[in-house]
Amino acid sequence: MSDYDAIVVGSGAGGGVAAAVLAEAGKSVLLLERGRALSFEQVGRDHLRNQRLAVYGHNAGPDIEGNPRTLDPASFPIPVGKQQGAQRILRPHEPGYQNNAACVGSGTRVYAGQAWRFMPQDFRMASEYGVPEGSSLADWPISYADLLPYYERVEWEVGVSGDHSSMTHLPAYDMPYPMPALPLPQKSKVHQSGLAALGWQSLRVPRLINSVGYNGRPACINCQHCVGFACPVDAKNGSHNTTIPRALQSGNCSLRSEVMVERLMCSGGGTVTGVHIINELGLRESIRADVVLLSCGAVETARLLLNSATAQEPSGIGNQSDQVGRHLQGHYYPGAVGIFPEKMYDGLGPGCSVATCEFNHGNAGLIGGGMLTDEDIVTPITFWKRDYPPDAPRWGLAAKQFMRENFCRINDIKGPVQEIPNPDARVQVNPAVRDRYGIPVAHLSGTSHPETVRTATFMRERAIEWLRASGAVKVWGQQPRQYLSGGQHQAGTCRMGEDPAHSVVDSFCRVHSHSNLFIADASPHVSNGGFNPVETIMALAWRTTENIVASW
Repeated sequence: MSDYDAIVVGSGAGGGVAAAVLAEAGKSVLLLERGRALSFEQVGRDHLRNQRLAVYGHNAGPDIEGNPRTLDPASFPIPVGKQQGAQRILRPHEPGYQNNAACVGSGTRVYAGQAWRFMPQDFRMASEYGVPEGSSLADWPISYADLLPYYERVEWEVGVSGDHSSMTHLPAYDMPYPMPALPLPQKSKVHQSGLAALGWQSLRVPRLINSVGYNGRPACINCQHCVGFACPVDAKNGSHNTTIPRALQSGNCSLRSEVMVERLMCSGGGTVTGVHIINELGLRESIRADVVLLSCGAVETARLLLNSATAQEPSGIGNQSDQVGRHLQGHYYPGAVGIFPEKMYDGLGPGCSVATCEFNHGNAGLIGGGMLTDEDIVTPITFWKRDYPPDAPRWGLAAKQFMRENFCRINDIKGPVQEIPNPDARVQVNPAVRDRYGIPVAHLSGTSHPETVRTATFMRERAIEWLRASGAVKVWGQQPRQYLSGGQHQAGTCRMGEDPAHSVVDSFCRVHSHSNLFIADASPHVSNGGFNPVETIMALAWRTTENIVASW
């Protein structure tokens, strides 16, 4: 006898959607989250402790102690963490950990909320470009058309603001966005003029942020603390204030936070029967369900499957073909910083407002490309640490004077590059290092593919070109280097496909070897587009969960 019809592990973008769809269909659902339910005050606005600059840890979890990962030193370009033998041990706020948030709502609590659809070409990358040597580039088993109705549902039911008429890189929208685009800040108006001078396509960045009152919550107040922070007026649309409340209001969903899933329960016949957890009191429980969905993020979902090995599946659940944990990818963020003769900031947020998709595809000699946008507003300390000119004084009165005179005259152009997956970039588990619960931690190894670095270099040059066309009098920025990706928008570790020899889940994100085990995060992404992937995560979770309900 099951305790619930379904258990959803993880309350982020995909988990919230899965819980809502199942609960509103009348199924009894238990939603499990390892982090806490945080208020705005608990997330806070600490410039040294947030999801964008974590000098002293994160504001939305996980806790910096008791949650380590290990890293192959060859995978990262700088020494990070603590050296232990042939590996480095990392805490969640250290580079190379590849962290996401750990709280109710997960990354949607503190993200920028860019709401991009993938392009049709993004679903057929191997057919468009061929497969580079050493890569695992492949086509998705589904198309843009398969996700289109679910993109529309996310845009309307979760809430997206934007200008659909500017999305000329996509097939024509049948449904406009439910809210108009957010107001343009001064910096974005300057960058619009730069795009016009270059003759490049100009788009308004779609945001999961209310530009007007929507679904009972107010409009954005245009503050400057958006990405990396929680919204003070609840205008940023995440799982915590959209899909999870819907699930709970149905009366069919229970939410338990501060609960760690230790491993999956399996019958001898290959059916997943539930989960073993360590609860908020540190006690072990076993909870049974007819269906289990994993929405832990690409690193933690792979870790859970690998740590759930059985006598029948000694390498981990769903891992008969050694595919769980492989193809780890995310997004390189190439770009550049420019200093302008006039003040760029007018004090208005939330940040990214203008973009171009001129170079997502069709770049001679390159595979894919990416979107570029005017960067979110950064805090002064983030600017000093990340974007500061290499030849400017960093300390003393001269540095203070430079900051006073130039902080408001500087802006970035950046964007996510479509990564070329590498089968050797992967998540494994490390029994020699364990977390606070005694569970083997994730071990990360491998690097991105060289083609990703080539494309990132090209996109950095386009960012410089845009900055100069917008009037920047000086530009600078780092050259892309080869390293392990997955820090921004981790994906790909349980890829989707029809052949179990080369994939973990089918086209409806069902694990090939288990008829009642599904994945509802970015782990199934075959490739990750040249865009922020959250709308695709939500749309795919909606499609997956509706199929579960229809097949029940």
